[in-house]
Amino acid sequence: MTPSFQSLWRSWVIIGSLVGLLAIVAWKSGGFNKVGQAFTSSSSLLLSVLPNLILGFLLAGFLNVLVPSAVVSKWMGQDSGILGLGVGTLAGMLTPGGPFTHFPILASFLAKGAAVGPICAYIAAWSLIGLNRFFVWELPILGYKVASARFLASMVFPPLIGWFAGLLYRILHKMP
Repeated sequence: MTPSFQSLWRSWVIIGSLVGLLAIVAWKSGGFNKVGQAFTSSSSLLLSVLPNLILGFLLAGFLNVLVPSAVVSKWMGQDSGILGLGVGTLAGMLTPGGPFTHFPILASFLAKGAAVGPICAYIAAWSLIGLNRFFVWELPILGYKVASARFLASMVFPPLIGWFAGLLYRILHKMP
């Protein structure tokens, strides 16, 4: 499942306009030197995330080809109920990576029969209770007590978000 050209075009216009605006602000505040620094900074960022981008899209492609629709429907489909919300929550909690890893995979799962609820539970879990972020960033920087309190307080939300998002989707889907 690939985004339509129309939705990509809108995104390009919005982001391109923001880049243009910020380039003008950078030029006015520091001339070509400031603009050059921005290009250098963005190039460094691109080179650092490029491997993850490539691997994320390759992973999504392989999962799309190798995971049968019946498996996706069984574990995360419309009739999966609480199990689907749990699977979505657990998968979102366990899988590391950024949006370029997750969203192509989730779009593939939607196309293969995953329901909106488990997909939203996955996104919420990835955002709120990702174990990779918890162990690599939160525990060392915030300390055990703060990180654990935040993590435990957040655990209840991904399944609730998934359930509520699924309900809202069904209501909106019935509307004319």
